[in-house]
Amino acid sequence: MPWCGWKAIIGVLRHIPKAALMFCGLLAVTMLCAQQPVAITLTVVDKSAAAIAGASVQAANGPLLGRTDTNGQLTIHCRIPCSLRIEAQGFAGKFIEVSASATVQLDPAGASQQVTVTAYRTPLGPLESPATTRTLSAFALSTTASITMDGQVRQLPGVELFRRSSSLVANPTSQGISLRGLGSTSASRTLVIEDDVPLNDPLGGWIHWEEPPELAINRIEVARGGASDLYGSSAIGGVVNVIDVRPTSTQGIVRSSYGGLGTYDASALLETKLGAWGLLASGGAIGTDGFIQEAPYQRGPVDTASNMHGQNGLIDAGHDRGPLRLFVRGSGFNEARANGTPFQQNGTRIWRYATGADWQAPRNASATLRLYGSTEHYRQTFSSISNAPTPANPTCSYRCGETPTRFSLPSDNELGAAALWSQPIGAEFLVMGGADVHDVRVWDREQSLGPAGALTNLSVHQRDSAGFAEAMWTHHAWTATASSRLDWFQNYDVHLVVWDGSTWVPSPIQPPANYETLFDPRMGVSRKLGSHWALSASGFRAFRAPTPSELYRSTQVGNKLTLSNPSLLSERATGWETGLASQWRWGTIRTSYFDTQVNRPIVAFTTNPNSSPILLLRENLGQIESRGVGIDFEVAPRPWLAVDGGYQYAHAVVSRGTQDLGNWIPEVARNMGSLNVRAFRPRLGTLTLQGRMSGIQYDDDANQFLLHGFFRLDAYGSHEFGSRVELFAAGENLFNRSIEVSKTPTTTLATPRTARAGLQLQLGGAK
Repeated sequence: MPWCGWKAIIGVLRHIPKAALMFCGLLAVTMLCAQQPVAITLTVVDKSAAAIAGASVQAANGPLLGRTDTNGQLTIHCRIPCSLRIEAQGFAGKFIEVSASATVQLDPAGASQQVTVTAYRTPLGPLESPATTRTLSAFALSTTASITMDGQVRQLPGVELFRRSSSLVANPTSQGISLRGLGSTSASRTLVIEDDVPLNDPLGGWIHWEEPPELAINRIEVARGGASDLYGSSAIGGVVNVIDVRPTSTQGIVRSSYGGLGTYDASALLETKLGAWGLLASGGAIGTDGFIQEAPYQRGPVDTASNMHGQNGLIDAGHDRGPLRLFVRGSGFNEARANGTPFQQNGTRIWRYATGADWQAPRNASATLRLYGSTEHYRQTFSSISNAPTPANPTCSYRCGETPTRFSLPSDNELGAAALWSQPIGAEFLVMGGADVHDVRVWDREQSLGPAGALTNLSVHQRDSAGFAEAMWTHHAWTATASSRLDWFQNYDVHLVVWDGSTWVPSPIQPPANYETLFDPRMGVSRKLGSHWALSASGFRAFRAPTPSELYRSTQVGNKLTLSNPSLLSERATGWETGLASQWRWGTIRTSYFDTQVNRPIVAFTTNPNSSPILLLRENLGQIESRGVGIDFEVAPRPWLAVDGGYQYAHAVVSRGTQDLGNWIPEVARNMGSLNVRAFRPRLGTLTLQGRMSGIQYDDDANQFLLHGFFRLDAYGSHEFGSRVELFAAGENLFNRSIEVSKTPTTTLATPRTARAGLQLQLGGAK
């Protein structure tokens, strides 16, 4: 690593506790015995033993090591045993592990070669898929400056949370994810899944980004565009698929870092593979002491640091032999947050469990079964902010104190099941069918404080049952897909009781039950133009059902209180996109034009801007529309250099209705872009730069609170000492830009410049 890189790391290390530095010193002793890279020559051939020129040789953790010459050969330097992936145009990719020079044979790619998971449950390659997809590899995730998953997926253009702040300091009710310029409220208009199990919170639809253990994530696949035809509710903007690590060897990994604002991240992974049996355990702690989010010129005595401290864990056991894989998995997550004032706090505790089977049947047919569930306990306190002087601050005139208004203690149980079957018919046709059910029960006890205080207890049962089917036809350069889904969505067994001082009695006004039947089709077509180009088009219908929180619970962020509405109906979306993709040996570029209209969107409508807190009400209002252009690219101009990123322009407005017609959708910028540069040299290390820009946007439906645009630059650098020890340092918001997050109505800011440093230690297995 150049001297400037070492100087940056040393500067950060000065802020690390002495105990951590002593630990690093002890580890340095082992570096003297580290194994050195050796030269290995690979020869890549086809079934006839003919040389394959231009085949890419990639390290298992991501970097491109080079391409074969006209004789199909490439000499690399690596620490044995070397874990590699070999790919070539027209051939199926292959993972290998070698300890000496070897000849690798690649098989021809099949008509339905599995390259990436898209919005279709049928795997398609980048030139065959009508949908826009991006994948964040394990290497991309581990070399990103951010320690949170939301910060990592923001590397992709057009990906944003409901608000711009990091999930480390954001209120959970503002952690809904937005794709395609559609925005969100507390709930996401994008579905997040982990091995076909939904991760969206059953109560509110937001995402607990710190829930999956860092080292247990293999990669993240993001598909843009409506996908309710196969995935159901929330998949209006797209699908984010988190793919876990599966045990392949016996090894242990420990990764730990510490930095500014008391930010820390400590995680560990242990895995073992004994024949057909595999066991993996991973967990850690993540958090920050945080900072005061209110802008300095608007702070008052009531403002305190927003912070988060959480722990996560996961255990996965599986049996994989022949065509059948069986697994059982359990995970837990616990966090405590302070949301900017002494009284505004919340905590979450979630237990998840899942089991299932994957079967590769004869003649390339396959079957998948998933059974899953979760139990969640959540608590949150609310308050109103006063500008009146207090005895402790008699001369104060702004944000002087707070008055507790409400304490909420909801809990929920979630159960679900999904099954699907795919069957090829001949060489060009494939069909798939399946069904799923998702069942949520919520109990919400709330204590209203003040002179008119009341104690209420609400229970509700929500269920979504569905059947779906997909067909895919491939013929020479053509790929066509058609799919559809029928959902039966219902809210029932709704009971609201109040405490009269001695017993629980039914409320005189009971929330209504709700039943809906929704049909969502999708069609797509792709046409290859030669070996490197393809045109595509697709159209879809999608929906998002209101969450129990939107229907029956009020939420508050800052001084904005959003009231529930038990009469809400599902959002209904209609959209289409067309695109041009190009794939070469040096990378892939894809452009697309998209247009999505969401009818009766669930929005937070301001009813009283002068109250404290400001009152909003959830409503189904008119129609919103987002149309624009997206550009994505992933290129490797040099074997040691990879560049990816893109740009999104989204004209996202209220397109129909009597309220706010023509206004921008809140929290959606028209211009967004990202650029990520990764350089890797075995002797020097890894250096990555992540740049992200966003244009202006509004924080409210009336477009009165403008949030200015920003540019943010992050950096990450690491160096390996032998095959077991790696030191790294990272910096976020290097230019220390004041990034506006919200105006509620006071201005809150995103995380200032921070730096951290850490180490990773590997025991056993192959580096």
